[in-house]
Amino acid sequence: MTLIKSISGIRGTIGGAPGEGLSPLDIVKFTYAYCEKMRERRPKAEGERYKVVVGKDARLSGDMVEHLVCGTLIACGVDVVKAGFASTPTTEMAVVFEGADGGIILTASHNPKQWNALKLLNEKGEFLNAEEGAAILECAEKEDFTFAEVDELGMIEEKDYTDAHLDAVLALPTVDAEAVRNAHFKVVLDAVNSVGGIIMPRLLERLGVECVCVNCDPTGEFAHNPEPLPSNLVELCETVVSAKADFGISVDPDVDRLALICEDGKPFGEEYTLVSVADYLLSKVYNEALETGRAIEEITAPYSLATSSNLSSSRALRDVTEQYGGEYKAAAVGEVNVTTKMKECGALIGGEGNGGVIYPALHYGRDAMVGVALFLTNLAYKKMKVSELLATYPQYVIAKNKIELSDKALIDKILDEIKNVYASEDVNTIDGVKISFESRKEWVHLRRSNTEPIIRIYAEAATKEAADALAQSIIDIAKGIIG
Repeated sequence: MTLIKSISGIRGTIGGAPGEGLSPLDIVKFTYAYCEKMRERRPKAEGERYKVVVGKDARLSGDMVEHLVCGTLIACGVDVVKAGFASTPTTEMAVVFEGADGGIILTASHNPKQWNALKLLNEKGEFLNAEEGAAILECAEKEDFTFAEVDELGMIEEKDYTDAHLDAVLALPTVDAEAVRNAHFKVVLDAVNSVGGIIMPRLLERLGVECVCVNCDPTGEFAHNPEPLPSNLVELCETVVSAKADFGISVDPDVDRLALICEDGKPFGEEYTLVSVADYLLSKVYNEALETGRAIEEITAPYSLATSSNLSSSRALRDVTEQYGGEYKAAAVGEVNVTTKMKECGALIGGEGNGGVIYPALHYGRDAMVGVALFLTNLAYKKMKVSELLATYPQYVIAKNKIELSDKALIDKILDEIKNVYASEDVNTIDGVKISFESRKEWVHLRRSNTEPIIRIYAEAATKEAADALAQSIIDIAKGIIG
């Protein structure tokens, strides 16, 4: 059994003793602590009610975790709005729609079915920052709980925010629903038997897209490993070809990550989901400026011609951004770190290389629905096959490796040595150590694991061979230190 407590929430496998798995006791403690810190964060006058939105993906333990979370919230005197089966971005937006004080998402994202988690949101429908998360962890460990008396108990109401979310996506000026409908696209969707099977077909129907569903029944019985990696999407790739579809769509259980498959059954690449959407938005601004003579700052306001992704994401986003005269900013790994950086630089678009698209004009959260809508609009305008679209972008390959250590103390020693060896290169230390080799457009990123004595190594280059060689050079240095 596994239980992982971090500043972003609590995650674990179902079953086992308290503190060893995601047990009912752990869920209650953590939910109580969230309420306590919410009150401190948002003080209210006596008699004013607090409200929290709760949404869940379709995994098997969802009902059990939902009952515990909602029961604890009302026991704390907090009103609950149950969003039921809802994607992570839907729950995030529901917090804003409701004017709620926060939200709790019950999902373990891409983890297998035995996992579940509580992901915590603030009143903006955004993830808590590191300081806020740490305070909740500390509060939960104290176990100094006081619950509401009978007349002060919270109340529960149920609402479905799916259509409200889709209405907001389709209302975006950058989503051209008419152009998409006129293109008569056909796609294959793999929703891994979770909530993507509810919301994504509804979006595609409203866009006039013919949808062939694969694993779209939200039973929580995942048909394959739910992480949308090529090795887990064999059925989707085969169906795209046999159905003669324009492309394939894969989403993870909570629908915040988006992976695409080309019409020939080959992966578009998770890294290129964000790249393609960013290319569309940047080119739209650039072309409008050329055609009208308006200043780019005027067109993009209140945002700027900037993009952001985490340090482990492909350089292709930077290349595409600079092609249009924009500015790229790198962030530490983690969605809250990316959104923070996006706000700092006023990014027009951002996200993560795992297929996470964050479009601030909608909300600051990874959202596969807006990713699909923007991608379809771009494809309708370009009038080319998906494989042809992919070929227009800078081509890079990322190699992923790790170094397993017997002693965590070796991690800092290895990272320090890597910094010294490559001191003449572009070194970034905001999250581990990233070395960029600008002359040949390659990089390597070393990050420590939060839970194990492991250093993760990501290397990118123009070819798999070059990326593997770069990663191996780092591994060789580490082995020399380990002895």
